Amino acid sequence: MALINCPECNTQVSDTAFKCTQCGFQLRKPKRGIFGKLFKWLFILFNILMAIWVFSAFFSVGEVIDTANNGAEQAGAAIGGTLAMGMLLSIWVIGDIILGLMVLFTKAKG
Repeated sequence: MALINCPECNTQVSDTAFKCTQCGFQLRKPKRGIFGKLFKWLFILFNILMAIWVFSAFFSVGEVIDTANNGAEQAGAAIGGTLAMGMLLSIWVIGDIILGLMVLFTKAKG
């Protein structure tokens, strides 16, 4: 363990310290562990995937409603599309809460 000088107050601190013990200046940024990185990327990829699914479901329901032959088919497509969109958005919110908490709990401490 070597001692370095703090760039802010010139106090000697350990080279493994994250902050200066005298003035609190941040010497180096703490890094996430492997699980922190994994959950962070899962969170990002999950949101991208859900956005793609929601937009594709929205446009496919619009196509079904446009190609329906009568009012009953249009109503059925609209009701089904609304239920599907509600389920997708519910899965998105629940997944974001769970993955977001995992990202928060695996955050680097320093």
